[in-house]
Amino acid sequence: MSGNIRLLDDVLARAKAEDRAALVGYLPAGFPTVDGGVRAISAMIEGGCDIVEVGLPHSDPVLDGPVIQTADDIALRGGVKIVDVIRTVREVHAATGAPVLCMTYWNPVDRYGVERFAADLAAAGGAGCILPDLPVQESGPWRRAAERHGLATVFVVAPSSRDERLATITAAGSGFVYAASLMGVTGTRASVGQEAAELVARTRTSTALPVCVGLGVSSAEQAAEVAQFADGVIVGSAFVKELLAAPDLESGLAGVRALATDLAKGVRQRG
Repeated sequence: MSGNIRLLDDVLARAKAEDRAALVGYLPAGFPTVDGGVRAISAMIEGGCDIVEVGLPHSDPVLDGPVIQTADDIALRGGVKIVDVIRTVREVHAATGAPVLCMTYWNPVDRYGVERFAADLAAAGGAGCILPDLPVQESGPWRRAAERHGLATVFVVAPSSRDERLATITAAGSGFVYAASLMGVTGTRASVGQEAAELVARTRTSTALPVCVGLGVSSAEQAAEVAQFADGVIVGSAFVKELLAAPDLESGLAGVRALATDLAKGVRQRG
């Protein structure tokens, strides 16, 4: 069964045609529980997210800040497995029809089996994989498997990436480019910084792929700021915070849905 890279491409193209940035939401699978996570990620789409990323919880998430680390810890203590991540992708896509990507560090994929992971993700209706720690020069086996199964391979670029490195990374990727807006780990911030705009501009000189910005966006105002120069706005920690702060799951779902609605208004405030 083929994955949904074409759906991802279509959704990003539709947002561009509407002269706005796409809204991309992130939550780890298994948080607060597997079933609760499916409902929360679906609520993000109901609220206004165009695309969602399902995180594969990791015991050593080097890119993630304390908020997402806390969510990962909860998921791991709950016993989440790769099969639960795949199930989350399947159920969210089936319920919403939206493009669903998996964001994961490389080691779990390698241990699970590259071909097996790509096949299972595609069979679940997944649109692709974001692999923040997979070096491009070592990515051939994954990219070949992803292409066979109709999956996007999204790489991460950072302000420290030199122009020639940006060209190498973007040439190997598909779907979109994930631009980390500043050096450091994930987490909400008071400002997303000028570095993000400069990184997007530099990245666009070497690729026609959409460039989506993440790391730090937490409000409609910040989403509107990033939407001025990016093709997509990625939000993760702010959604996790809504669930962590809620007294119960239903309240958390309402908070997630409301935040998505607010952010969706933000990405439409171009010009």
